[in-house]
Amino acid sequence: MQISKRSLLMMVLCVTSLFVLGCKKKEQAAGQIAEQKKVTIKVGDNWGASHPMAAALDNVFKPQVEQASGGALTVDIYHSGTLGNEADLWNGVRNGTIEIAIVGTPMNQEYPTMMISDWPFLYRDLSHAKKVWTGPIAEEINTEFHQKFPTVYMLAWGPNSARTFTSNKKLTSVDDFKGQKFRMPGNPIHVGIAENLGASAQVIPLGELFSALETGVVDGQDNGMVTVISEAFYEVQKYLYETNHIIATLEIIVSASFYDKLTPAQQEIVSSAAKATTVNAWDDYIKSVDNDRQFLKDKGVTVTPTTSADQTRIIQMIQPLTDQLFAQHAWAKPLTDRIKAVQ
Repeated sequence: MQISKRSLLMMVLCVTSLFVLGCKKKEQAAGQIAEQKKVTIKVGDNWGASHPMAAALDNVFKPQVEQASGGALTVDIYHSGTLGNEADLWNGVRNGTIEIAIVGTPMNQEYPTMMISDWPFLYRDLSHAKKVWTGPIAEEINTEFHQKFPTVYMLAWGPNSARTFTSNKKLTSVDDFKGQKFRMPGNPIHVGIAENLGASAQVIPLGELFSALETGVVDGQDNGMVTVISEAFYEVQKYLYETNHIIATLEIIVSASFYDKLTPAQQEIVSSAAKATTVNAWDDYIKSVDNDRQFLKDKGVTVTPTTSADQTRIIQMIQPLTDQLFAQHAWAKPLTDRIKAVQ
């Protein structure tokens, strides 16, 4: 049987067409697989974009993760409680609905060791705090934390702030605390400090605090100057007493259900970016303190530094609190001693 040239040509064209079509389908399938491998990471915090931790997420974490992953990982950051308050963020990471969050210590009742983040008068200065929370002690607690909460990893510790007190009523000395109402975070250290100083404490979420100050629900609050600025509390507060009673931290936590699905290389990218973010935030925060103080003065806030004598009085007044904490928690004395010994 002879095949005409025309028939042969048609057969060749058909085979070629099938081959090309098959290649296109393979390319499309490969493209779909590549698209499926792309991951979006939701990151939530409760801070305005000017807070050093929030700024470091924008300027360090997001670009470092996206560039190092070649675009396979995309980071979407939600500041100022857009994804919920601190408890919402903590629960979201625990149950896997939020990939990464920056929180303080909403878990300290379940895991009391996290109270170390709010321990009063623990550090020599901000640089000492940075060394502690970017070093071996932080890594050890990260490991213990995951053992306590298997659905969450803790990646890094950054600065919240050196906490100060603000008020609408006169607050320029230790004696001025008596009878005032302060919003305090919902943990026994903060509440105990206010009460030991002769004030009363009321627990109010950060997102509701501006309104509570504006309407007089409370007279004042305790937060670092950076937070007083980022949350615009200076608009509704007249006095700031620079006690620096707590150098508080913020922790970067990640959902294990998300993190465990990443490749080892991607896990390293996220982990390294988290550590770089906190180092940057510590450095920027330490540099910002003098500027923050001047900003508040320029806004009409009366800023009063705490003298050595005032600090000694405050430490003596809150001694019942610290004695109680040491008595209640066997880990507290060894850990605080190790922290104080860090050089």
